[in-house]
Amino acid sequence: MTESALTDKPTRFTPLEQADFQRLEHAAYLKGLLQPFKGKGRLESWANQCAALRDDLIVLAQRRVLPQARGYPFSLLGVQLAQQTTGAGTTFLRWRNLDRSSMGVALWEALLADPATPASLIDDLYAMELQRIALNMQISLTHSIARQTLDCAGKMAQAEAAYLRRIQGHAASINPTTSKESP
Repeated sequence: MTESALTDKPTRFTPLEQADFQRLEHAAYLKGLLQPFKGKGRLESWANQCAALRDDLIVLAQRRVLPQARGYPFSLLGVQLAQQTTGAGTTFLRWRNLDRSSMGVALWEALLADPATPASLIDDLYAMELQRIALNMQISLTHSIARQTLDCAGKMAQAEAAYLRRIQGHAASINPTTSKESP
């Protein structure tokens, strides 16, 4: 099914639109990648912006996607879209069955293939899956960039410490102060 086929049919599920994303603070995030980082301060600031954008995307999923996916008539299905918090501290959207014993896209595929699933919901379920895939990718990317940026900031701090040890040690050997030179 193409994107145009989705937009031509009335649906119960309304995917996120450009306006939803424009409300997020993403300009600083996009500009942050391509700049001459010269120290850990700017990197830490940009990492915080990336993490904030990731958190905003999670909130967008919680406020705009999950309420629709949990509402009628989708609440009558045996598989539902849910959020899963990972050990890394971020949240993704996952398909799971009602008793939480199974999770994954295979559940969604089985739901789509099940003749008991009303044909009137197939387009909506497809739109939800596309939305889930895109949001998870966006959340993952912003999380990874924030994590990598903090790692880079730590490496720059180590490099600065080694540099300062060398410079300070070199300066001390050039200008030794002794008690004879002191007034």
